Amino acid sequence: MAALVVRSKVLSSAKNVFQHHTRCMSAAAIPQPTTNPDIKYTQCFINNEFVDAVSGKTFPTIDPSNEQTIVDVAEGAKADVDIAVKAAREAFRLGSPWRTMDASNRGRLLYKLADLIERDRQYLASLETKDSGKVYSQAFNADLALTIKCYRYYAGWADKNHGKTLHIDGDFFAYTRHEPVGVCGQIIPWNFPLLMQAWKFGPALAMGNTVVMKLAEQTPLTGLYVAKLTEEAGFPPGVVNVIPGFGPTAGAAIASHIGVDKVAFTGSTEIGQLIPVMAAQSNLKRVTLELGGKSPLVVLSDADMDHAIEQAHFGLFFNQGQCCCAGSRVFVEESIYDEFVERSAARANQRSVGDPFSSVEQGPQVDDVQFKKILSLIQSGKKEGAKLVAGGNRAGDKGYFIQPTVFADVGDDMRIAKEEIFGPVMQILKFKNTEEFIERAHKTIYGLAASVFTKDLEKAVYLSNSLRAGTVWVNCFDVFDASAPFGGYQMSGNGRELGEYGLEAYTEVKTVTIKVPQKNS
Repeated sequence: MAALVVRSKVLSSAKNVFQHHTRCMSAAAIPQPTTNPDIKYTQCFINNEFVDAVSGKTFPTIDPSNEQTIVDVAEGAKADVDIAVKAAREAFRLGSPWRTMDASNRGRLLYKLADLIERDRQYLASLETKDSGKVYSQAFNADLALTIKCYRYYAGWADKNHGKTLHIDGDFFAYTRHEPVGVCGQIIPWNFPLLMQAWKFGPALAMGNTVVMKLAEQTPLTGLYVAKLTEEAGFPPGVVNVIPGFGPTAGAAIASHIGVDKVAFTGSTEIGQLIPVMAAQSNLKRVTLELGGKSPLVVLSDADMDHAIEQAHFGLFFNQGQCCCAGSRVFVEESIYDEFVERSAARANQRSVGDPFSSVEQGPQVDDVQFKKILSLIQSGKKEGAKLVAGGNRAGDKGYFIQPTVFADVGDDMRIAKEEIFGPVMQILKFKNTEEFIERAHKTIYGLAASVFTKDLEKAVYLSNSLRAGTVWVNCFDVFDASAPFGGYQMSGNGRELGEYGLEAYTEVKTVTIKVPQKNS
């Protein structure tokens, strides 16, 4: 009976949070997962073919639930990136099938890709769960739903991003053209593999670019499967190229390649700082970055307490806490602080952790590196004087599972309040008034997201305008839609993904000026 209650709460929370962009199904409507999905593709995908890495090297991708190897995958590196870039440049050549294709037909291909992903939704959700450890029901209802919608959204933009006519002085007719940038190097993270691939593929392909993408080494399997689906959808050879491999080799080769015209990177701030340097030293290619975060979530004394507690819980613990925009610094007004801490700790203790293919709320962390990092930061919180009110240890003795953890009495200068933990660790901080909160909220190098919980409209608008963050949610958290731009201030990156703003990074603006005679010759 307890398990059914927990399951009900999981689905209720998911429906509440994703109501604006998914149609979450009931437990009965979600197809049963394939706990050991057949692995179809493990090589580099170049020029619409799967090929071994030039070096012949492979690396294992690990099931984080049991720490066992799922399969060995081709280890792409510079030589493979060189071949992929050559294929992408050929596909982008003037007169090629891709360059001469009508924009509306590019949209048709993206719609077809979305249909194929929807056709294979159960398989892809199962594969994502196996490779990353995310809960199957969440992968099916959130990751896959948003991925499909993203491709369809950008399919609609393919023939609608156009230039303007200009009124300039003199006897001239002038207009602008929005042209594709060229070969786009794209490097994606491991926390939302399918969705991050869609955020990159969607606008790049809609605008007529070609792509060389490096997948995260922790989670390469779904990205390779989608690569095959692009070929099935009808994308010409060389338009989409996908390389599994490591950052210092394949990733660096993309960022520094003179044949790449634009780089989009999503990942850690530390690596994000290196990408522009490599890009500038090669050919000054344009760069967009979506990096880390330490997002403040503020609960004012007039907020709906039940709602705020559940949303703060979701905003931190969703996807095992592995979200760049996670509400990891929870600021609570002092008059309600004690109650909020007590109830948040109880909610964390109630959170179910286990096999991600079962009816649980939380699966394992993605790998051993993240697992050890999170446990180390938990220990630092204890040593620096934060009050541990829930969790704080490994969950079980096999797999990368960590107990849902909550710290109270957290100080702004503690490591857990400053560093991006990227795990299931909530920090709750007390404040007296809004001005104090605003000052303390900005004691961070990041500026990705924030959230405000209050019933006072004036305070909601005031705080939303005051917070330096790319996204501010009011009385909600993690509400995503393909039409809403996403990106950060400060060390959280530059540029925006999603929405119409997301097209800007993938187009060049050309001005054409024509001399117009004023009388017949």
